[in-house]
Amino acid sequence: MPQTGKHPALSRRTALLAGAAALGAGAARAQQATPPSVVTSPPRAWGPGATPDIYPDPDIIIIDPAFEAYLLGITAIRRAATGFRWAEGPAWSSQGRYLLFSDVQGNTQYRYNWDDGRVTPFRKPSWNSNGNSFDFTGRQLSTEDFFRRVIRWEHDGTMTVIADNFEGKPFNSPNDLVPHPDGSIWFTDPSYGGTLSEGHPDEAGGPTNAEGKLNPRVGAPLAGLAGGRKRELPTNTYRWDPSGRLDLVATQDQVPDPNGICFAPDYKTLYIISTGKGPGDTGSGGKGVVFAFDVDGDKLTNQRLFSDMMVDGVHCGPDGMRADVTGALWISSNAPLGYSGVVVFSPEGKLLGRIRLPEVCANLAFGGPQRNHLFMCASQSLYVLQVQTQGAAPG
Repeated sequence: MPQTGKHPALSRRTALLAGAAALGAGAARAQQATPPSVVTSPPRAWGPGATPDIYPDPDIIIIDPAFEAYLLGITAIRRAATGFRWAEGPAWSSQGRYLLFSDVQGNTQYRYNWDDGRVTPFRKPSWNSNGNSFDFTGRQLSTEDFFRRVIRWEHDGTMTVIADNFEGKPFNSPNDLVPHPDGSIWFTDPSYGGTLSEGHPDEAGGPTNAEGKLNPRVGAPLAGLAGGRKRELPTNTYRWDPSGRLDLVATQDQVPDPNGICFAPDYKTLYIISTGKGPGDTGSGGKGVVFAFDVDGDKLTNQRLFSDMMVDGVHCGPDGMRADVTGALWISSNAPLGYSGVVVFSPEGKLLGRIRLPEVCANLAFGGPQRNHLFMCASQSLYVLQVQTQGAAPG
């Protein structure tokens, strides 16, 4: 029968079936249009060959409308590299236009090159470096879990040991550090590096090897050579002065198991993260909260709780943090999927928003030539997000 271009008359039943089919197709299209995220099933894909990301990114959660001013709508969270064991300590070199970060368990420092996006080994062995930063003259600062010390790389390539003991007793394992415009360096000293995986345990009888069953020198012949043989100090926070003097600024009783550390943009406030119980701890350990102090010259006063890191009844365990130029605090979150990533607070401690990642986040830093990219070290991967603010401090 020749086609005339006219449709035959539809029965009521045919019309109803056609309508139902159209509704079903529409529902399927609506379901397909839901952008994948870290909590969808199937979850969002990452890396080369993945489906292009939709704008705005569904894993950027706006809790307070004020957070919108910090965001660029036409950008997405991007995984820049993966395959690490425990990525930590990102720091931006403005002169070198690269991001430095540590793979603590991999005993390697890596460099993300801004110009071509390549990630290559920078120093190996890194002696289980953890936290990194750059001072106000561009010199690299690092903590080394293996040697339990804080060091600085000079412009001529030589290395200076900033501190490896307090009053003759070796540090536990300096973790994170921040420079001050007066030339001082402030750093935390928990015990997380006193293990086989991130440094070396104590010699027999020490808190991290009380029964003496572990041999800290197996595979690590330099253990104890330039660092602690046994843990002897509480978990404190210190200030190193350019004169060489070392002061205890926050005790273990004030901030147990101190970890991430960060200044406000005006350097009048210092934030310190208290994390969980570390190896060899005899006390209860930290509670996974963030404290704030007033900075009074070389001392800290007026300790107060900045955040208990509870979001929707979920504890978003903090590790590292950075402040932006507005004073907002961007804090890493170790939490179940859906809450792992980064949480952002106003200077007054109001929760503004969250960045969801498919891995728990250890630490973060602002970088890029305009310092408007947030780099996030999350377990095995490095993630980056362009934002509408800038990091407040070098590194």
